[in-house]
Amino acid sequence: MATKTKSVWYCTACGNESSKWMGQCPACKEWNTMVEAPSEPRYVKASGIGAAVSGAERKPRHLKEIDSATEARRPLGMEEFNRILGGGIVPGSLVLIAGEPGIGKSTLSLQIPLLCPGLRTLYVTGEESARQVKMRADRLGGDDAGCFIFPETHMESVIAQAQQMLPDLMIVDSVQTMYTQTVDSAAGSVSQIKEVAALLLRFAKESGVPVILIGHITKDGYIAGPKILEHIVDVVLQFEGENKGQYRILRSIKNRFGSTSELSVFEMTGSGLREVSNPSELLVPMHGEGLSGTAICALLDGARPLLLEVQALVSSAVYGTAQRTATGFDVRRLNMLLAVLEKRAGFHLSAKDVFLNMAGGMKVTDPACDLAVVVSVLSSNFDYPIPSDICFAGEVGLSGEIRPVPQVERRISEAGRLGFKQIYISSFSGEQAVGTGDIRVIKVEDVPALVRKLFAKR
Repeated sequence: MATKTKSVWYCTACGNESSKWMGQCPACKEWNTMVEAPSEPRYVKASGIGAAVSGAERKPRHLKEIDSATEARRPLGMEEFNRILGGGIVPGSLVLIAGEPGIGKSTLSLQIPLLCPGLRTLYVTGEESARQVKMRADRLGGDDAGCFIFPETHMESVIAQAQQMLPDLMIVDSVQTMYTQTVDSAAGSVSQIKEVAALLLRFAKESGVPVILIGHITKDGYIAGPKILEHIVDVVLQFEGENKGQYRILRSIKNRFGSTSELSVFEMTGSGLREVSNPSELLVPMHGEGLSGTAICALLDGARPLLLEVQALVSSAVYGTAQRTATGFDVRRLNMLLAVLEKRAGFHLSAKDVFLNMAGGMKVTDPACDLAVVVSVLSSNFDYPIPSDICFAGEVGLSGEIRPVPQVERRISEAGRLGFKQIYISSFSGEQAVGTGDIRVIKVEDVPALVRKLFAKR
């Protein structure tokens, strides 16, 4: 008589397990995230790190006996990638790089061994054939002396080959295509992703070989698979950007060996990804003088200061209802700033279309961009150009006051380094917010005071 296969329900958002389907996950309170998967055998759940080592062989060690010296990092061939990892990849670490399809994850992962010919790399591909990887490597250029391609999706075969070869680095593209025979479900399911990640983590910790794992994200922008995948790995890096744009941002979400407030900027070219060591020089204006509706914002993305151009267009509404469109900026926050301008400063913008754009395809969440948004909107409304040597950094409150922003000294220093002459900040900033070199700091209290200073001649 055939044995009936039992199944359980997993939440794709947090990995919570349930014996029956529920509309709302009781752990993370998300709706419609439960998926059915075959139940895992008892021995599979115990296949984590060190599961094969008996209790007699493993003994507790006193804290004083453990060497606290810093792990020797392996530098890779990309300086920006090394910086976001904290100086290089740590031996035995498991790094997850996630991003949308077509964003450049496979290109980034293949450029690493091509730029490090002295690093013996095992590149495991489950999405492409060896010939396809070779064609992409020829396009990217570099030295492939230390790169070995292994097209395989069977996880046991991958681990066996890696144990035999013991490379300096292993790259797996991608976790959604890998499967293990210990789990009776299709590749990419919740059970398979959990077990594949556990097997790779166990191999990395026992052998000391660092593993870079490529993963996809869902249409909502979350990493595909169970939330436990992010808990298993040591480092989570998210690759962001518009597919049609040329710039990509590699952002650190989790890092057990370094800071999570770092980001790296890359430019997608015909020969692969090019590192952008100074993103501000690419995001500042690329047009002539005398154009209205533009303002420069001194923002912070992670720990890196950036100078970004904010573009606005204000025109009379052609139809009865005014349009509000924002690219790279929260449209709800734009509506709030327009309401502040109308209520606190007396500008009637309710009957006008307002279009906002962040140059370079950047997505901005820093509140310090509020001041530049207000200035660009007023500049377009008055058709009055703002001098190109002025930048802004400040948050606008609902009462029209300009609030201080954190790390304003770094913003001032970056603006002065790029040749800006003036920067407008909040008058409530501390005394340490002073100009350095040729840049002059102008402090304003609220939006009406800002208008009087900038548009007095108007």
